[in-house]
Amino acid sequence: MLKRLIVAVLVLAGVLVAADYAAAAAAESVVSRQLRERLGLADDPNVRINGFPFLTQAVAGEYGSIELTADRLQVGDLRNVQLRARLQDVAAPLSGLLGSGTPGLRVGTAEGSARVGDDDLGRMLPGVERLSLGNVDANGIADVISEGGDPTMRSLDPDSVARIAGDVPVGGGDTESVVVLAELQVAEGTMRIVPRDVRSSSGDELPEPLAELVRQTFSLRVDPGGLPFGVVPTELQVKDGTLEIGGEATDVVIGAAPAGSTATG
Repeated sequence: MLKRLIVAVLVLAGVLVAADYAAAAAAESVVSRQLRERLGLADDPNVRINGFPFLTQAVAGEYGSIELTADRLQVGDLRNVQLRARLQDVAAPLSGLLGSGTPGLRVGTAEGSARVGDDDLGRMLPGVERLSLGNVDANGIADVISEGGDPTMRSLDPDSVARIAGDVPVGGGDTESVVVLAELQVAEGTMRIVPRDVRSSSGDELPEPLAELVRQTFSLRVDPGGLPFGVVPTELQVKDGTLEIGGEATDVVIGAAPAGSTATG
């Protein structure tokens, strides 16, 4: 009898777990479709509602966090951005998430980042070929200074420095392979790439006219126009060979807003 009871309990638990995952998947699909419409995405984003059990959160209408990723997003001047976001302290009615009512999410904090790849960056650097992005650590900065670089670079946070390499046109159909150490800045939602050291790919100093050409070529000011969910960019760094712009926003409403509120996309 006890063995049968244990088996019955395990079977019931399995059924409840399966039902919980099925309900979570249905809710994630609803949120995904809603975000695609709100953000004007080419495809449904990947959405994950964290926490178990889902149904307990759904009944309360409160969720600890929801994560999403989306590709091919247009953000301001950028055309092929990968979006990653974590929505924390999310409030949403059960009927809306399960598709039987008016959908809408109120988010306590939205942390978002947009990754800019070689294609977008290359479009902003016309003529530059074989473009690549990399990170620089404190030792790398120190080595550049010891080779004649600007001593004030010692004060830079390595997380805010990028190593940019590429072939720059110098006239007559010729190119010069160069390496640029650039400071990454964000101010008032605008990102800037500011060259701090330029030299040939072999490490040699460039003649000043060529060095000035390289500095001008790699100096960029880009306004991403604000990230989705009202996130204001506050950080810029290199991640996995891309430029990652990050920031956060609070008290965000996505989709249908309650009376007196304004929906945000």
